[in-house]
Formats: sequence, C-alpha cells, structure tokens
Amino acid sequence: MLRFWFGSLGPDGTVDEAHRAQWFAASVEVDRRCREAFEADLERAARGELDHWSATPPGQLALIVLLDQFSRNIYRGTARAFAQDAKALALCLEGLERGTDRLLRPIERVFFYMPLQHAEDRDAQRRSVECFEGLLAEVSPLQRPLFEDFLDYARRHGAVIERFGRFPHRNAI
Repeated sequence: MLRFWFGSLGPDGTVDEAHRAQWFAASVEVDRRCREAFEADLERAARGELDHWSATPPGQLALIVLLDQFSRNIYRGTARAFAQDAKALALCLEGLERGTDRLLRPIERVFFYMPLQHAEDRDAQRRSVECFEGLLAEVSPLQRPLFEDFLDYARRHGAVIERFGRFPHRNAI
C-alpha cells in the first residue's frame, strides 16, 4: 500500500514525479487502480478489522493513507469519500500524541498530517498548519519548494474553515 502511494523513496526521502502526480490530481485511472487494489482493505479498515496496523509507524501511516486518501480516490464524488475522515483524524491525533509521526520521513508525515487538513474543525486546521510549518523547518533546501506548497495548501484549507466552518465544495455531496 505504501509502495503504491510513495513508490521507492530515494535516500533523502524524495518521491519520483510519477507517484507525486497521482496524489492531488483527479484521475479516472488512479481511482480505478485504487479501487481494484484497495477497496476491500478500505472496507475492512472502516469496520475496524485493520486497527492492529496502528501498532507500528508504517502501519499507522498505511491505515491513515487508506482511510484518508484512498477513500477519496475509491469513492470520488460521493459522501463515502469523506466517511472515514473521523477515524483517520483520530489515528492522526493519537499518533501525534505518541510521537509516531516523528519516526516517519518528512514526505510520509505529509500524509500522516493530511486528516488534520481535511477536518472541518478550526483546531485541527490550526494544528495542520503547525505540523506543516514544522516540516518545512526540517527539510533540506532542495525539498523546500515542495514543502512550501504543502504548507500553502494547509493554510488555504484553514482559511476556508475559518471563514465558513466547513468545506462548501462538499455541499453538493
């Protein structure tokens, strides 16, 4: 699952362009691949059958990616895309409390923190910005432009929640 999402991370934790391209652009092909490979796992995770994954940092990251990211690919355009947000957020917050995030590489932490950014909650949004500011301070100069973008997205999500208290683009769903 993590290999599907990140590919083979470089020695400095970088991700190749092909894998980065699948993260944020809607793609029928990526959605199909996620559905075929991971829909059954997502349903098991939703029922709590994969909660034991959170016993290790990579397992907790995989569970968060499954619940928070793959759900958006598998169920794009439906309310089910967001149905596991609360569970993903709880895993993220628990991991932050335990320091699990600190045991992951910066690019992995981006997706560990993503449930904060997806939450329709002002405190979670503030925490998201704090986490992404911390990441930016830690990465190498070569990685800064990418992580500046991640921080910018966190701030934009936070601004929407500050203004509306929710994500209006979800109204149609």
